[in-house]
Parts: sequence; C-alpha cells; structure tokens
Amino acid sequence: MKIEDIKIPGKLSKREEDLKNSFFRQLEAVPNSEKIKSCIQCGTCTGSCPVSYAMDISPRELIALFRAGDIETILHSKTIWVCASCYACQTRCPALIKVTDVIYALKRLAMEKKIYPPKFPVYSLSQSFVKIMNQYGRLHEPKLMIYFLLKINPFKLFSLIPLSLRMAKRKRIAYIPSKIKDLEGFQRIIAKAEQLDMPSIAEQKQYMTDTVGYGAVDKEIILETTKHKE
Repeated sequence: MKIEDIKIPGKLSKREEDLKNSFFRQLEAVPNSEKIKSCIQCGTCTGSCPVSYAMDISPRELIALFRAGDIETILHSKTIWVCASCYACQTRCPALIKVTDVIYALKRLAMEKKIYPPKFPVYSLSQSFVKIMNQYGRLHEPKLMIYFLLKINPFKLFSLIPLSLRMAKRKRIAYIPSKIKDLEGFQRIIAKAEQLDMPSIAEQKQYMTDTVGYGAVDKEIILETTKHKE
C-alpha cells in the first residue's frame, strides 16, 4: 500500500479524492445532482428496489458510502451492475435524489477507471454487446457468447458446442452474422452521439427550502387546497 492511499480519519486519500472529483464530473450531466447531499437515510430506496436482495451494498448504503468518501468500495461492489434501471427508488425518494441516475454515473466512472467487482463479469457482457453492435449494427448471440466466455471462462465454450449445434439444426441461431444496411451511417450516428453532452434541464423546486412540515409544500398547492375547502 502506498503512503498516499492510507486512510486518515476525516481526510480522503489521494486515490479517493481523485475518484470523488471524477464522480462529480459525471454528476454534471444529472439535473439537480446536488440533492444527493440531502439523503436522510430513510431506506425508501432499498425498500422499493426489486433487486436489492442480489446487491452486496443496498442503495441506501451506497449513498451513505459516497457521503463518507468511500467511493472505491462502491465501485468494487456489484450493486451498480445489478441495478435494473426501474427508477422505483428515484420515483419514491422523499428527498428527490436521482438515485438511478447517480448509479449510472457511478457505472460510467467504473468504466472510466476500469474498477470492477471481482468474480462478477457482467461488465464484460456489456462490453461484448457494444463491440458486436458496432461491428454489425445488430446483435449476434453466438458471437456475444464467444466474446463473453473468452474473457471469463474459455473452457466453458466447449460445453456449449452440443447445444449450439442442436439450435443451429433447428435454425434457432445463425453462425454467420449479418450486417444491417448502411452500417457506416449507423457507426457515424454512434460516434456523433458519443461526442455530444447530455442535455441538462433545470428542475423546479417542489419544496420550500426555509421551512419543514406542511409549510414545506409549495404555497400554490396550499392555496388551491384552501380554495377547494371553501
């Protein structure tokens, strides 16, 4: 372990500081991302998540670890790769934190820094999928499995040969991949999209910042409610 990586209470290591700054750059594409500091650790995100049982760090713990400055632990976990992108956590968060968008930002950071969870190669499947789409413009399942298994377990390819032969005999898979029409145009679209910045939209505040309880609700809502009672 390097001296600059030693954790001192109340102070981030050089590596954690670098990860934090890189994460903040990723969050620039998320509208109102600063709300992550408003987490009250109520656990609504974890209770709403349909795949939290498969995570080694729950969504609530993920936010807590970020606020504690331990981003590297998050990136080494499989949580950000297990996320089903259902947005249930984000929709129900009482602090209006963009939990799912934050997870996407962490995933982009993991790919940028090449930090992945051990013995959990789901990111390899993602990389293989993108590679095939760029090559042919459409998915080719046999090649996807070949690319994926070559990265994680080449010997398993041999065990799948009998199954692949049976599927090919029944015309369920094609061994030779086919390209879409105007593949070059498709590749230009992808290349252009990678250069574009994600648009940011200013979100209107749904709560007042200087009070709590019923008074925190938008004044217009209170007035409408009063009129309705009258």
